[in-house]
Amino acid sequence: MAYDEDLADRVREHLVGTRVTEKKMFGGLAFLVDGNMAVAARGHGGLLVRVDPSESDRLVEEPGVEPMQMGGRAPMTGWLHVAAEAIADDESLDRWVQRGVRYALSLPTR
Repeated sequence: MAYDEDLADRVREHLVGTRVTEKKMFGGLAFLVDGNMAVAARGHGGLLVRVDPSESDRLVEEPGVEPMQMGGRAPMTGWLHVAAEAIADDESLDRWVQRGVRYALSLPTR
């Protein structure tokens, strides 16, 4: 399944000035900062966001956010799926993109 190209374009706008690499992975288009995935435009819609695992429980309380689950495995702590409706406006999208970028920057460069 192809990723949401419109969402990918919107994400790019929020990453201007950030050292970012794009890579097809996780059934979508991932945006990596210093070699670490920050966010991805998903093939099934919405955004995959990598966050500090210690913040996962708090962040899933926000509307449209749930733990990421791939291939029937247990939910992945620190990886969140944000529904398209929760990032429909630019302010909401930017908040999630920047969360992913901050966490990616906190990790060792790959």
